[in-house]
Amino acid sequence: MAAMAAKLIGVGVGPGDPDLLTTRAVRTLRAADRVVAPSVAVDAVGRAESVVRQAVPDVRIERLVFDMSGEHSYTDSAAALLPWLDDGEVVAFVTLGDPNVYSTFSSLAAAVVAQRPGLAVETVPGIMAFQDLAARSGTVVLDGSESLALVTALDGAGAVAEAAADPARAVVVYKGGRHLPAVAKALADAGRLDGAVVGELLGLPGQRVGPVAEAADQPATYLATVIVPPANRPPIFSTAPAAVEKMGEGPGGST
Repeated sequence: MAAMAAKLIGVGVGPGDPDLLTTRAVRTLRAADRVVAPSVAVDAVGRAESVVRQAVPDVRIERLVFDMSGEHSYTDSAAALLPWLDDGEVVAFVTLGDPNVYSTFSSLAAAVVAQRPGLAVETVPGIMAFQDLAARSGTVVLDGSESLALVTALDGAGAVAEAAADPARAVVVYKGGRHLPAVAKALADAGRLDGAVVGELLGLPGQRVGPVAEAADQPATYLATVIVPPANRPPIFSTAPAAVEKMGEGPGGST
C-alpha cells in the first residue's frame, strides 16, 4: 500500500511559453519530492520539460519515456512511478496545457490508481493553447450566451464540420495539424472560414499564428490549434496584436 503522504499531481504547464506557467504550478513543482516529465527517449527533452526548465531551473526533473507510436502501455509507465509513490513521495507529472483536457496525465493516473487503489491524485490547472491563441490573435472566443464546441481532428474534419454547422457556436479544434487543409475546407463549406485563426507551436521555436485561410494549402504540426469565433461577429479589435505572425512568415515567439 502507498504511504499516507504519497500523492500524484498532474501539473499543467501551459501551451509552451514559460511565462504562462502559473504561480500555483511553480509552487507545486518546488514542493514536490519528485518532478516527472514525459519524453520520447531518456536523452530527449520533451516540450513540457523544456517549459519547466526555463521557468523553474532549480527543479530537478526525471523523464518518463512514452512510446508515441500508439502502442504505449500506461500500465508500464505507472509501474515506473510506483517505487517513488510506495516510498511516500509526492510526485508531480508535468503536461502541456491542462492535465484534465486531452492530456496524457488522465490515462497515466488511471493506470496508477488501478495498481494502487486509494492513492491521492490531484491536478493543477494550466493555461490552454486556445486561450493563448485568442490573446495572440486578438480573438474574442465567447460573449453573452454563446457556446463553445471543443473538438479534435485526429481522424479528419468530420467533427469540425458538425460543430461548425451551428453559426452561433464558437469552435476550437485541437490535434488537427495534419488535417488542416481538410479543416479549412470544412469551415469554408460551412461559411465559417472568415475570422478563423490557427496557431502552431505556440510559445515554442517555430511558432506561427495567422488566418486559417492563409494556411489551408499545407498541413501543420501536431501542436496546432484552430479557433472559429461565432459567425457574423463584428471585429472587437481594430488590429491584431503586434506579436502575431502570419502563417508561413517564419519562426518566432518565446523559447
